[in-house]
Amino acid sequence: MRPCGTFDEHYSQDMAILRIKRHWGFLISILIFLYTFPLYGSYYFISLINHLSITIIIVLGLQLVSGYCGQISFGQAAFMAVGAYTSAVLTGKAGISFFLALPISGIVAGLIGLGGGAPSLRIKGFYLAMATIAIHFVVMWLIPHLEITGKTQGLHPPAPQIGSFSFDSDEKIYYVIITVMLLMTYGARNIVRTRVGRAFVAIRDNDLAAEVMGIELYRYKLLAFFISCFYAGIAGSLWAHWIQVVHPEQFTLLHALNYIGMLIIGGGGSIPGVFFGVIFLRLLDEGVMFAAPLLASIFPWIGIAPAASMSVSVFGIVLILFLIYEPRGLAHRWEIFKASYRLYPFAH
Repeated sequence: MRPCGTFDEHYSQDMAILRIKRHWGFLISILIFLYTFPLYGSYYFISLINHLSITIIIVLGLQLVSGYCGQISFGQAAFMAVGAYTSAVLTGKAGISFFLALPISGIVAGLIGLGGGAPSLRIKGFYLAMATIAIHFVVMWLIPHLEITGKTQGLHPPAPQIGSFSFDSDEKIYYVIITVMLLMTYGARNIVRTRVGRAFVAIRDNDLAAEVMGIELYRYKLLAFFISCFYAGIAGSLWAHWIQVVHPEQFTLLHALNYIGMLIIGGGGSIPGVFFGVIFLRLLDEGVMFAAPLLASIFPWIGIAPAASMSVSVFGIVLILFLIYEPRGLAHRWEIFKASYRLYPFAH
């Protein structure tokens, strides 16, 4: 659905992501804002954007395997841990540059993730979800029991460096995180427009019909898991060098559930939905964090414990409300808004 006068004359125009000048203007404005924000933004908001960007990369990978390919995965937190520890070992113990360790971490996480995708040809739905949870527990059991991972003490990866310049602060590493996030978003947006992306959607909608049409189910399911885990590994590497501490407690099953919740709230099968879900839940968490002490001060009889657990409770309530009233997520509302905006005031 396009406004009158917006049409394509060439195949290149039909394939373009940005079709009109307004799209280009919006993109350029966003890029200028992001890359100039550390010049005038506070430390709190810079740190928040760093966290948002890393989470967006994780959920982008989950969107590809679950939202587009229809394979349920609860292993994103574990594969993020694989990427974080791989990068920490390569940079801290092997002396490899962060910018080389970053893609290697994604590849290692992707290769290990193939183990999670291996059962996907024979099982689906609830059983596949349980298989990925099993992968999570196996990975998170191995990490504290291996000497190379520092066992329960964890690792302290160094800050990324280019020559003598070190990205040793939130303001400096912000540019690395933002750039990687934008590149990964561009990559995910293009994957879903290719033959691979169309195969993913066909498998999600009806895997039997997809197989009849000649799509190799096992190959594409494994590819979906590999790409998803690759994204998680990249996010883990960025997390490790941003926080500069890697510990098993940073990658729990609760984090994996949060990523699934972000996907549901944002909307499955939509790249913009990833941004909506991540930003909505992260800002909700920040709001609850500020509201919890206020609630405890107003109602002292409830104690500290209920106020401290409010974040998990609010997450559950919001998730239930979305499943009941908006199961297609915020991305669906966004599509409705765009349709009404394009047609207004000539709704015909």
